[in-house]
Amino acid sequence: MKIVVTGSAGFIGSAVTLYLLKRGDEVLGIDNLNDYYDVTLKHSRLDRVKAYDTFTEARINLEDKDAVFAAISKFKPERIINLAAQAGVRYSIENPFSYVETNLVGFINILEACRHNEVKHLVYASSSSVYGANTKTPFSVHDNVDHPLSLYAATKKANELMAHTYSNLYHLPTTGLRFFTVYGPWGRPDMALFMFTKNILADKPIEVFNYGNHRRDFTYIDDIVEGVIRTLDTQPKPNPDWSGDNPDSATSFAPYRLYNIGNNKPIELKHYIQVLENCLGKKAQQNLLPLQAGEVPDTFADVESLVADVGYKPNTTVEVGIKNFVDWYRQYFDL
Repeated sequence: MKIVVTGSAGFIGSAVTLYLLKRGDEVLGIDNLNDYYDVTLKHSRLDRVKAYDTFTEARINLEDKDAVFAAISKFKPERIINLAAQAGVRYSIENPFSYVETNLVGFINILEACRHNEVKHLVYASSSSVYGANTKTPFSVHDNVDHPLSLYAATKKANELMAHTYSNLYHLPTTGLRFFTVYGPWGRPDMALFMFTKNILADKPIEVFNYGNHRRDFTYIDDIVEGVIRTLDTQPKPNPDWSGDNPDSATSFAPYRLYNIGNNKPIELKHYIQVLENCLGKKAQQNLLPLQAGEVPDTFADVESLVADVGYKPNTTVEVGIKNFVDWYRQYFDL
């Protein structure tokens, strides 16, 4: 197929792009290579996909409507995977406007491009952050998520609502994927595993929020990619049993679906750090801090819908995933 991947220089985007190219798809990768974190790493990720002559690169901002429309109308994709976003809960408190520009304006440009170019399926990244103040676990896509705790989470919830309107008005099949704490090789330098590894190896203290007591449904990058591809290949259909009297958040009378992609096994941050220490062969100096504003204490993915619809459940343990990251980190930085 001809597929557009936005955020193709990003952590998840580059991994998804590589998978698609290996299986024979033709990919247009859209990315602006912004400097939210080290651009060198983004170039290194792109080097992996540029080796394929079926990969085309477009260096544009999603909020640039004319550029987005021109690139997509020229490429004429059958499907689009939107993974570009301004990420990070804490940074959304510091710089809220960047989230509005990329995550909202950029997303409406993608939706409009899908509408006007007869795209057959839009898959887009949402986030476990949308569960916000919810305390019932595991988090289910069928539960109400109307109480986000950060602007980042609010923009992701807004993406789900915007997608539904296009599924309704224009019969555009859309699938939203709520990712749960993705980690692994080629990961983001602003995320815990990368920062912990860097500091531990440099004999510097690591910042451990909520005193290490919160739990995360850490999900390995290969499991995320598998979930993205399987949902991409499964075009959503209207749910014939959907009722406005008892509305299901995850499905619709329109061709619309939401899925969690998480490991379905929350791990305490303390244990995560212990596994990393074992892999590095060094103990961490820990600076224990309270829970940050906008963060949730625990995440736990209910993946029953993912299993039922696409026959897949993430299963990589943190012991395996962290070891793979450490091996990559040592190789990438020539340590």
